[in-house]
Amino acid sequence: MRLKSGIACVTVFTTAVFTAPAVMAQSTGERDDSGFFVSGSYGGYKSHGGEFDDDRDLYGVSAGYQFNPFFALEADYVDFGKFGEDDVRSDLKGLALSAKGRFPLTEAFGIYGKVGAFASDMEVSAFDEKETYDEVSPFVGAGVDFMVTPSLTAFAEYNRYNVDDVDEDDFNGQVTNDGPEFDTARVGLQYMF
Repeated sequence: MRLKSGIACVTVFTTAVFTAPAVMAQSTGERDDSGFFVSGSYGGYKSHGGEFDDDRDLYGVSAGYQFNPFFALEADYVDFGKFGEDDVRSDLKGLALSAKGRFPLTEAFGIYGKVGAFASDMEVSAFDEKETYDEVSPFVGAGVDFMVTPSLTAFAEYNRYNVDDVDEDDFNGQVTNDGPEFDTARVGLQYMF
């Protein structure tokens, strides 16, 4: 199942990359350099950390403001879903606020980096107990984007998130204290108003 969803993501992104020049040739406009934007994305992640090691799909929606071709502020809601081992399961959702610096390589293509804060809500269920951990932690990311139309941009990005450690007194010390770290990769579309 995961292989099929990964192949679907690669197929959509590859199709967009190869059709972008044809779409751009039909468009006489230039990239919209400033304004409000929304985006949606789909991808996968690998979690690291004791009983939390797993790999799953993730979904995200974003909104933000592009000030110029080089700088934007973005709010991103990410749903990691459920992950972990049979006896230790977790459910993670969060809101990321970030500053995004972009370097245009051409009119159509650019690379960018992100740095910000991730406010997470992680619910851990283990050995018939349940605890919730809320925290704000830093995260970083990088990506590549290309213009499909002046208002529509496709992107692929990598982000690294860290979440709160499990309290060592919870679950009678049977759960690894270190909270999971997440390596994520996703593709998406951004629309600028």
